[in-house]
Amino acid sequence: MNSLNVTLLAGGVGGAKAAEGLAKSNYAKGLKIIGNIGDDQVFHGLWVSPDIDTMIYTLSERIDRTQGWGLAGDEQKVLNGLKQLGVDTWMQLGDMDFASHIFRTEQRRLGVRAQEITQQISIANGVEIPVLVPTDDVVQTKLKSGSQWLNFQDYFVRFRCQPEIEEIHYVDCEKASATPESLDALRSADLVVIAPSNPLLSIGAILSIDDIRRQLTKVTVPVVAVSPLIGGHAVKGPAVELMKSQGYSPDVLGVATYYQGLIDVLVIDPMDAYLAPEIEAMGIHVLVRNIWMRDEAEKSEVMSTIVDETLNLQIKRAS
Repeated sequence: MNSLNVTLLAGGVGGAKAAEGLAKSNYAKGLKIIGNIGDDQVFHGLWVSPDIDTMIYTLSERIDRTQGWGLAGDEQKVLNGLKQLGVDTWMQLGDMDFASHIFRTEQRRLGVRAQEITQQISIANGVEIPVLVPTDDVVQTKLKSGSQWLNFQDYFVRFRCQPEIEEIHYVDCEKASATPESLDALRSADLVVIAPSNPLLSIGAILSIDDIRRQLTKVTVPVVAVSPLIGGHAVKGPAVELMKSQGYSPDVLGVATYYQGLIDVLVIDPMDAYLAPEIEAMGIHVLVRNIWMRDEAEKSEVMSTIVDETLNLQIKRAS
């Protein structure tokens, strides 16, 4: 295995795909992943971290690949029991999945750091690759629709991304401090990769923490982002609609604009190659490569190629 240190910023299904691809590549040994905690929310009195758990379940190969989240073979007897009691159960949580939520909630009540809890859950699931949280503090993504502020899971799951969104806010991000582990992962990286996750939601929540954003601007190694959009469409999720709502072009130009000043390279699909000159005019190198990751082999091939070709550009950022 290659000992190159690769730090991946990731959230959602796109982030899990990129993480799995790197985990099954020659770059697994030096891989560290900074995940998204903006989607965290309380359900049935339990603290649930959907993106972090999806990452851990994916790396452990316990993920339900049909739906892209939760544990394979899980049931919902607990939810059915709650439903009988008149409880609203729109957030789908499996019986085995509840173990993670119960453990996380108990540990939080004992004052254990979020990073330590995440590490314990990772180890219990047989995951050796470090899954890092960007902060031990609570930072939640909220979306404004009309006069109402929605929690992310309400917007995404309960209302199926239907509400029109005017604002996105990462609550208490200005008070949050980055974990030492996440900052060290950025400082020690030979390459930083931003997964094809929703820029405004999954990656935005990570970058909302000043320590993280500041450290990312300080790194002297290349930073490469993989576009989550292909031909003006998201592979999955509401990225296009949200980018429009926040004034960004709903295509790879919008992705480049959002990351401008933070990244050196943007990887786009051949379908979007005609936009490469406009992106390069922003001072961002463009790699035009297949970025579909439909199966295990393709995930590994795509992510390995992105690492190899970014390093071949021999970019050195100013310190």
